[in-house]
Amino acid sequence: MEKVCVFCGASLGRNKKFRETAVALGKLMAKENIELVYGGGSVGLMGVLADSVLESGGKVTGVIPEYLKRLEVCHNGVSELIITKNMHERKNKMYDLADYFLVLPGGIGTIDELAEVLTWSHLCIHKKACALININGYFDDFIRFLNKSVEENFFKREHMDILIITDSIEEAFEKCRSFVHPEGINKWVDEIKGNM
Repeated sequence: MEKVCVFCGASLGRNKKFRETAVALGKLMAKENIELVYGGGSVGLMGVLADSVLESGGKVTGVIPEYLKRLEVCHNGVSELIITKNMHERKNKMYDLADYFLVLPGGIGTIDELAEVLTWSHLCIHKKACALININGYFDDFIRFLNKSVEENFFKREHMDILIITDSIEEAFEKCRSFVHPEGINKWVDEIKGNM
């Protein structure tokens, strides 16, 4: 059984397309027997996605830190709920469980998770695919920022190219499944040493 970690908002956002996509993603995951791994919340796009998977007969593993569970935002209906000590442990657990990652709209927490997964990939800490699902251009400014980072030589083009960018959930799955992590991608470390 594939396990896919999805990062998304604890709010619904203003655009109804975000919610619709979360529902469609949940249905597709259940249909294709893909287990959802996510942050364990019952609110926002997180809750909508988890409910959609469960209502469609799929499996959901939520990973949530103890202090958020105490605030009663955890989803008590998931197939498995893993309680962690803190946010760092939560993210590590989600990353370990996942075969690859999908990113739906969200706020700074979603960007934090995406940035960490992308950083770990270009450092070769993991070699898992990550797809940014750019619904209605939500991530356009973030993508521009990444491209600007490449232009200014803070981010390598080959690192940018690791990130799959699409507006289609079907294409996201297709590209994640066929993803091959590039060899020698962390050669930039040697380049930095050479410039010291």
